[in-house]
Amino acid sequence: MVGRERERELRSWRTGGGLALAGGAVCVGLAAAGCSGATEGASVQGAGGGDPVAVLHRAADRLVAAGSAKARTAMQMASGGTRVTIRGEGVYDFEERLGQLKVRLPQDPAGSSEHRPITELLAPGALFMKNRGAGVPDDKWVRVDTDSLSDGNLVTGGATDPFAAAEVLRGTRTATYVGRTELAGTEVRHYRGTADLARAARGASEGNKKALAAAAEGFATAEVPFDAYLDDEGRIRKVRHRFSFSNGRQDGSGTVDVASTTLLYDFGAAVRVRLPEDRDIYAGKIAAGPGDPGADGKN
Repeated sequence: MVGRERERELRSWRTGGGLALAGGAVCVGLAAAGCSGATEGASVQGAGGGDPVAVLHRAADRLVAAGSAKARTAMQMASGGTRVTIRGEGVYDFEERLGQLKVRLPQDPAGSSEHRPITELLAPGALFMKNRGAGVPDDKWVRVDTDSLSDGNLVTGGATDPFAAAEVLRGTRTATYVGRTELAGTEVRHYRGTADLARAARGASEGNKKALAAAAEGFATAEVPFDAYLDDEGRIRKVRHRFSFSNGRQDGSGTVDVASTTLLYDFGAAVRVRLPEDRDIYAGKIAAGPGDPGADGKN
């Protein structure tokens, strides 16, 4: 992909408050809460702001209207009694579908080794990573086509693309309004429900259609339980998804449970993302890390 610099100084006014398998990284708090759902399209009027399903279907559009935001991510993967958590922080432009995250990997099991953070650039149909893993030169990026991933990059990067996380809610089938609460000083509405990835793919933006469709096929189930927290303008302040997929093991420990959490704040923040030039993208073999069979770099 030919590199280009997209620099956009978004609104100066603020409109509001305010990881699994890449490079051996994985995946935040497995929310045990089940999906206590109303029937599809059922309405909870009043304090919840109307029909929960309809409200959640519009949540991604509200983010586009907001323009941009700062983001924090957390991803936890649990398999065979082992739990690993990865955290990220950065910015995202919902209009241009461009973002940048600094993803911090956990220490090795012995606690003696500290990984360098992975810099991730998020773009429609692509994920670019620097410090991706052993064997990749320090000045090179690894490019991954997200619609080629069996999880649609909802898990692989160690952080869920914030806009993809929002567009999963376009597939909401059942939802209930739990009540009002406070999140980082902002009053929010808490919704709990289940989304269908295939349905989300049909309603998603062009940049996420193929990726979400791939996830619908690749996960153990296309049904995704979630908890979403929206402010009074309908913007997502926090969303937690719970994914499940098979890692192909034959020892009976093949199901991996993943909880991915995205926090959004400081809406209107300036976003500057420079995508790599072709010459800066690594095309060689990538060394495998824990839980990662390795991959070839792609131009």
